[in-house]
Amino acid sequence: QVQLQESGPGLVKPSQTLSLTCTVSGGSIASNYYYWSWIRQPPGKGLEWIGYIAYTGSTHYSPSLKSRTSISRDTSKNQFTLQLSSVTPEDTAVYYCAAAKKPVLDPTEYPYWGQGTQVTVSS
Repeated sequence: QVQLQESGPGLVKPSQTLSLTCTVSGGSIASNYYYWSWIRQPPGKGLEWIGYIAYTGSTHYSPSLKSRTSISRDTSKNQFTLQLSSVTPEDTAVYYCAAAKKPVLDPTEYPYWGQGTQVTVSS
């Protein structure tokens, strides 16, 4: 069974770059046809899919965040990383990493989730 764990700073200043890492166990991020996503939930709002990196290494991003988003991976550490640039307070949210065996964009279709990590954008 795939297990995921997010890590990264809980506080980021406006205009800086948010960087989070997801460590995966129970499966290789470079095999088994998995798609590895970042998803967030702002306070009082629903889940928002940010983007994924596929087992092949290809990436796909939400059009609304594409200009500020980069997802990369380190296969030697079995980790993938989110970078979101030029953050504002509107990027404050609980950030989750998640996995599925198909390239889904609907957060509710992801069967595997990390526990989530709170990121606050504030000066």
